[in-house]
Order: sequence, then C-alpha cells, then structure tokens
Amino acid sequence: MNGLIVYLSGEIHSDWREKIENLSKINNLDISYTSPVTIHENSDDCGASILGNEDNSFWHDHKGAKINAIRTRNLIQKADIVVVRFGEKYKQWNAAFDAGYAAGLNKPIIIMHNPEHAHALKEVDAAALAVSETPEQVVKILKYVLEGML
Repeated sequence: MNGLIVYLSGEIHSDWREKIENLSKINNLDISYTSPVTIHENSDDCGASILGNEDNSFWHDHKGAKINAIRTRNLIQKADIVVVRFGEKYKQWNAAFDAGYAAGLNKPIIIMHNPEHAHALKEVDAAALAVSETPEQVVKILKYVLEGML
C-alpha cells in the first residue's frame, strides 16, 4: 500500500497534531498530513486581509469563512482519511462541519475526543469508522491501516 494523505481537522489550541505527526515519524509511517490554517488570527482575518476590510463583523467573518472553505474543501477532497479532534475549551462547530463534509464525500473518518463528549457528539461519532481518545490511538489505527500490523 502506498502512503496516505491524512487531513487533521479540529481544535487548534493544543499540540495533538504535532503528537500524531511525531508518532508517525517514530513508527516510520508513510503519511502526509494536511490541516486547516492553525494560526487563529490568520484564519479569522484572511478574507479582510486579502479582499479588503469590512466594518461589519458578519461580513469580515463571511469573507474569511469562504476563503478558508476553499482550502478546507480542497484538502478534505484530496485526503484518504480525515481525523477530527474535538477539544475541551471551545466548541468546534467547524470541525463538526468538516466531519459532515467528509462523510458526504464517503471519506473514512476517525474522531478524537474525551469520553465526556460522547453524548454531545453521538451523531458525529456514528458517522465515523473509529472514535478515539488520544493521538496514540489515532497513530495505531493509521499504522494498522497502512501495514495491517498491531
């Protein structure tokens, strides 16, 4: 099996992406990772910065959301697997949308969240092929997918 392209969606306030990438390197997994823009200010302000400022915050956010959607949709379409992390501090509505978009494209989805969010995310979890709690579990799944080894 050739390498995988894995899109890492979800919260941007912890180092879960780096942990997955580092564990993949340690395990010599042939995986390329992509993700949304994780610098919050860049993600929020890209529309106004590129297309011009807006006085109304709705239109400021609207421009940014559409430009971010160009990136997100393109990368999810190219991905072999989509990993979606729901964190503790903020509600990741965009991550739920990414999971739904990936499900609509029939992409394999791995969800990652703590057990206390299981009820709130039950519909998202139902669309996933795996529900995990840690980066280590995600990497073990990816290793198994690539190599068929435990």
